Amino acid sequence: MWKRYIVELGWGADLHGQDVTKAAERAVKDAISKSCLCGLKEILEVEDLNEVGVHVTIAAPYPEKVEAEKVMKVLPIGKKSIEIVKGGMEVPGLCVEEFGDLKDSIVIANACVEVKVSCENFISAKK
Repeated sequence: MWKRYIVELGWGADLHGQDVTKAAERAVKDAISKSCLCGLKEILEVEDLNEVGVHVTIAAPYPEKVEAEKVMKVLPIGKKSIEIVKGGMEVPGLCVEEFGDLKDSIVIANACVEVKVSCENFISAKK
C-alpha cells in the first residue's frame, strides 16, 4: 500500500515553438524545485530514494503530443509513472519563424507531482 508523502504543483510554458513536451518538462521542474524531501531520510528513514513512488499528472492543451518518456526523465528519483490529460492553456503569442514558431501562440502545461511511500515497510517495522 502506498501513501502520499507530498504533492507539489508546477507550471511551464513554451513561448516559441508550441512544444507541449517542453512546457510539461518545465512544469515538472517548477514543481520539484519547490520541495526538499529531507523527511524521507530523516523521519521515515528511507534508505534508497529510488524506492519511493513518483507519479506525475500533466495537463496540456495537446496531451497526445506530450512525450511521456522525456517528461519522466526530469524526475531525479523514484519509481516513476505519468498520466497526461487535456488541460493547460494555449494563449496568443508572437509568431517568429526563426524561433521555431508554427503559429502565434504560447502553450502552457500544468504538473502535479506526488511522492508516495510504501507503508508496508513502516507497518512491519512497528510490529
